[in-house]
Amino acid sequence: MVHTTISDEPTHVLPSIVLKYWGYGTLRPLQAEAMACVMEGRDSLVVLPTGGGKSLCFQAPAVAIAGTAVVISPLLSLMKDQTDALGQCGVSAACLNSMQSSRERSDVIQAVKAEQIKLLYVAPERLASDQFMDFLREIRPAFFAVDEAHCISSWGHEFRADYRKLAILRRMFPEAGIHGYTATATQRVRDDIVQQLGLRNPTVLVGSFDRPNLTYRVERKAKKWQQICTVIERHKRESGIIYCISRKNVDNLCGSLREAGYRALPYHAGMQDADRKRNQEAFIREKADIIVATVAFGMGIDKSNVRYVLHAGSPCAIESYQQEAGRAGRDGLPSECVLLWGPGDFILWRKIKEDLEPEAHRTAMEKLSQMS
Repeated sequence: MVHTTISDEPTHVLPSIVLKYWGYGTLRPLQAEAMACVMEGRDSLVVLPTGGGKSLCFQAPAVAIAGTAVVISPLLSLMKDQTDALGQCGVSAACLNSMQSSRERSDVIQAVKAEQIKLLYVAPERLASDQFMDFLREIRPAFFAVDEAHCISSWGHEFRADYRKLAILRRMFPEAGIHGYTATATQRVRDDIVQQLGLRNPTVLVGSFDRPNLTYRVERKAKKWQQICTVIERHKRESGIIYCISRKNVDNLCGSLREAGYRALPYHAGMQDADRKRNQEAFIREKADIIVATVAFGMGIDKSNVRYVLHAGSPCAIESYQQEAGRAGRDGLPSECVLLWGPGDFILWRKIKEDLEPEAHRTAMEKLSQMS
């Protein structure tokens, strides 16, 4: 049985909603099909490239459908970015997270109960709370959207154990639609997502990953510093992301770039949350040209004019590279992706991954071998 709030609104209202709140007169490939799944209560898995407009696929239907949509998101910073952006569009959205005071969380819960919130963002670990599950049963969510859905699969490149808690959604809310969204998923990972989320006869939409505005270059490291500066100089005063394998690499390279006069800032998980957030904001607001980062940076970042993505070391998986490189040129203008690699990269990755659980370690080594 389909959740009753879903069939009340016809799909044809979506274009006017998208135009009113987001200002888009046309949709990107597969967005209309993905939105229709949400509106009609059909489970779905949507795989679109970075910049392909995955968020709009569930945000616009949430505005059209009665009730509150619950969005599962893996990062606190990503939740805030999404809710802030929605607020600027005039869409009521909120998040519940561990950084909020009890008063702030209470205010959000009361606003949801008063039907003042269209999209509620939560982290997957919140589903382990009996109190929160009781709250969800009370409000009866319109549907569930699982962002970065590849995190639920041990075959994915960013597996997170907390995502396995999402299996409870199908058991507890059999009438609600469940929709997964990701930028990277092999057939094996797609099948695993469907199984882990308990999707019922889902519509699986896989977009084209051909990005004709992107130029790809792969170079073996020779004179690394010179190679990095050559790329930057091709895009002087333009926005770029430089990915490094380790936090130490990030700090060292960022320091060298700043000494050379470049407006560069670091970003990695070893920094304080406030410092990471400040640097991210500086990059988005054009107060810095370059972010030097580990893979901790970029998930859900809404910045369309990144002119280059430079990997100063090999990524650990093809899917990782696809997602990270895909953050260049989201505005459709010419941009480049450069990968610098050396044998030492794979030695470093093996060391980083050696403490993983046996199954996760086996998967990581398989993916790393595909890169090397």
